[in-house]
Amino acid sequence: MRILMTGSAGFVGFHLARRLIDEGHTVIGFDAMTDYYDRRLKDARHAILQKSNRFTPIVARLEDMKALERAADLAAPDIIVHLAAQAGVRYSIEAPRAYVESNLIGSFNVLEIARRTRPVHFLLASTSSVYGDNLDVPFPEVASTDAPLSLYAATKKGMEVMSHSYAHLWNLPTTCFRFFTGYGPWGRPDMALFKFVRAIERGEPIEIYGRGAMRRDFTYIDDLVEAVMRLMDRPPVVGEPVQVPDAVDTLSTVAPWRVVNIAGGAPVELLEFVEEVERAVGKPARKLFLPMQPGDVTETFADHRLLQAITGYRPSTPLDEGISAFVSWFRTYYTEATVE
Repeated sequence: MRILMTGSAGFVGFHLARRLIDEGHTVIGFDAMTDYYDRRLKDARHAILQKSNRFTPIVARLEDMKALERAADLAAPDIIVHLAAQAGVRYSIEAPRAYVESNLIGSFNVLEIARRTRPVHFLLASTSSVYGDNLDVPFPEVASTDAPLSLYAATKKGMEVMSHSYAHLWNLPTTCFRFFTGYGPWGRPDMALFKFVRAIERGEPIEIYGRGAMRRDFTYIDDLVEAVMRLMDRPPVVGEPVQVPDAVDTLSTVAPWRVVNIAGGAPVELLEFVEEVERAVGKPARKLFLPMQPGDVTETFADHRLLQAITGYRPSTPLDEGISAFVSWFRTYYTEATVE
């Protein structure tokens, strides 16, 4: 198959593109290579993908419709995977316009490309942040997402509902997947695991928000990619819901559209997570306890039953294995010269 992927130099995009290439697919990768975090990491990811002649990178912003059109013409995609977005809860307070321009305007452009190229399946990455501080745990996909706590979450919810309208108007089979705290090798420097490992290695204190009372449903990157790969082969069809024991399918009644959580449904206390990081690094952390930050939620906890009903799969990599794999990668890849 031919896949047009936005965000191919990102954490998830890199791993997903590499898996697709390894399985013989052709990937046209579209990425803005912004400086939200160290671009050298993004360049290194793309460099690995470019070792295959089945990968072609295009560097441009989602807001550049002409560039997207050129990418679509080159790709002639069977499938479009839209992963690119301005990420980060806290950064959305500092730079809100970046989220509107990338996540809303940029996603509108990608939807227009999908309307024109008519792929067999359009897949869009969303986030557990859309649930806000929902008390209905584990979060079922049908839970209310009308009270986001950050602009990041609000724009991701906007991406979901825009995709539903396009699915309805243009009969565009669409799956939105909500990621729950992805982690693993090649992870983002703004994520907790990366920051904790880097700080402990340097003997610097780690910042623990919410004074350690938060819980997160962590999802190892290989599990996340496996789930997306399986969903890719299962485009939604109106009138053909899946049977989910003790739950409901999110298949729209008016469009070939659904939303699915990707997580194992096993939240971990933040301090337990820190203990696993300390074990993997082999050093104790100096802990600086801080209050909750604006936009943060106290807990993420996925209902995984719909994912399992559709794909027969549930993320299950043990936390200690995933963290150890990250630490091994970190120590291999990063040197004093490359870590700022």
